[in-house]
Amino acid sequence: MKLKDISKEDLEMMGYAELAEIVLNESKKKMKIADIFKKICKALGLTDAEYEDRISEFFEIVSTNKLFTILPQGYCDLKTRHNTKVIIDDDEEEIVVDEEIEDEEPEEDEENEDIFYDDTEDDDLPDDDLQDFVVVDEDEEVNS
Repeated sequence: MKLKDISKEDLEMMGYAELAEIVLNESKKKMKIADIFKKICKALGLTDAEYEDRISEFFEIVSTNKLFTILPQGYCDLKTRHNTKVIIDDDEEEIVVDEEIEDEEPEEDEENEDIFYDDTEDDDLPDDDLQDFVVVDEDEEVNS
């Protein structure tokens, strides 16, 4: 099936994923995502402004749809044309630890510091600021 053979009404009823699949089947090779969408826009009679407004939606559909695979440098193709190989390397490599690194103390992450730590000395606080301060346990009732 080719885009030019499909009526405009039928094209408008199709989703972007289905239209992209038709374009990629016609080309029989990988294509730039932008070029796929340009062909779709041309077939649907969309303007350049509509192209710009909808390209991000098209990219999201193509990148999340399981029919397609996103390739480097902005290319897209049908997943059925690509084999996925998983290589598991069972060879264990010897880990060499540099002795200098072992002797160094690890630096504390600023994110892991206790943000509630108060390093001020009691002598730094005025005496009367905490005079009326009372700590109340949630379970205790305060009588007024």
